[in-house]
Amino acid sequence: MQDDSLDVADHGPMTGERDGDLRRGSGVALWKQIAETLEAEIVSGARPAGARLPVEAELAERFGVNRHTVRRALGVLTERGLVEATPGRGTFVKEPPLRYPIGPRTRFSEIVLANGREPHGRFLGSQVEAATPDVARELGLSVGDRVLRIDTMHEADGVPMSCGSSWFVHSRCQDLDLIYAATGSLTRALSTLGIVDYRRKETRIGARIADERERMLLAIPAGRSVMVLERVDVDIAGVPLQWGRSSFVADRVQLIIKP
Repeated sequence: MQDDSLDVADHGPMTGERDGDLRRGSGVALWKQIAETLEAEIVSGARPAGARLPVEAELAERFGVNRHTVRRALGVLTERGLVEATPGRGTFVKEPPLRYPIGPRTRFSEIVLANGREPHGRFLGSQVEAATPDVARELGLSVGDRVLRIDTMHEADGVPMSCGSSWFVHSRCQDLDLIYAATGSLTRALSTLGIVDYRRKETRIGARIADERERMLLAIPAGRSVMVLERVDVDIAGVPLQWGRSSFVADRVQLIIKP
């Protein structure tokens, strides 16, 4: 059986004729030629950032090879940071990292729009629960006080950027979860409750390997890193409004600390 993925292709003498953009018998592995061809198309702009690549079967037909060979070529492009496979969506030319300024007014939707991309906040669930020591300390409450936890994830142009949870004082933010679920915007949801503005008091940043839930929500493979942001937001009077913890895909976001 013919093996398309040999490091030195053994398909007889080179004739000079091109077969699906490849030169068989050239002594260069077919998977490497495929990777180089696709990379050239990306660099030239023929396949712009965010563009979806053809599926493996289509690429295999184009180049006249088996899908294993195509998969190996795509793996090389992934390692080089040129493409990214998102489960259920396909393989895309990788967008540059989202520039994400951290300052007094940090709003995901505004930041994504400023990058020329389309933001979307997805409501994952909510629960009224007793404040843990961490939550109580950050919100200025007593342990056991009622807080509203909202679980969310955020996307830019349909690509998952972050997921996490936020805790609010329940007595101030009743029904906030229902409004957020309907609007997809925390700023609009808070405004509906009469909280027209808020600011970032503090942001703490760490990093670690993504856990199983994060890998599922953010569509990333095992071993990928996330940046973990813990934040405290206060209202215009300086009263703690929310404490949250979000995990950002490390290579999809570039955090910018602003004074």
